[in-house]
Amino acid sequence: MMPHYPTLFISHGAPDFILTEQEAVTALREIGERFPQPRAIVVISAHWTRHPLGITAGTAHQTIHDFGGFPEALYQLAYPAKGYPELATSIADSLTTHGFDTELISDRGLDHGVWIPLMLSYPQADIPVVQVSLPSGELKECARLGKALMPLREHGMLIIGSGGSVHNLGAMNREGHTDAWASGFESWLQKAVEGNRFDDLLTAEQATPLFRTAHPTLEHFAPLVTAWAAGDQTRPGKRLHHSFTYGNIGMSMFEFH
Repeated sequence: MMPHYPTLFISHGAPDFILTEQEAVTALREIGERFPQPRAIVVISAHWTRHPLGITAGTAHQTIHDFGGFPEALYQLAYPAKGYPELATSIADSLTTHGFDTELISDRGLDHGVWIPLMLSYPQADIPVVQVSLPSGELKECARLGKALMPLREHGMLIIGSGGSVHNLGAMNREGHTDAWASGFESWLQKAVEGNRFDDLLTAEQATPLFRTAHPTLEHFAPLVTAWAAGDQTRPGKRLHHSFTYGNIGMSMFEFH
């Protein structure tokens, strides 16, 4: 009998954090030890928003180094995970029945919101990976996507939303000081998730005045909405990890059953 997996939201941070030994690096390594090895991993990353929804359908993945200005060692890293075309087709069919326009894309690799956390959690790269894009538009569409993906959990698939619990690149600082607005938003977020207030995430801009400072744009927050909806938006989640990098970049990780 296949394990019934939870879904995860992970914060992937700045690309170069994989070259460090920060707390979040340790937390991501531990994630791979929490569950039996899944049949496949389905990831929704902040770094791919598309209409129609894109689904990677190749048999193998290139490692996309979609960033600039970082140490050369980062560009030498590769994560040679296999694809899973049959699963991609099945996901596309399912999403179509839920009213989404979809497109199978055989020549897209994995962006750093996918391969960096997976390189830490599943370093052997021996689990097939399918990436699904975020829908353009409102957070309600991200929740609808998560709900449509939910049945995958019953078939040995691990669903991961990859973004950032606080993501304001203009507020980074290398001194490591965390501002009150950043820690305040993280506190609000934990209470919303563990207090089972899913609707507060959908209306976060109205629910907390800190939202637009923590997330000037939505793409790093949206995978959290999708992951919770894929887990079960009627039940609370649990925070697995909490830390900051570059002072104000939130690295929280959540689990949803």
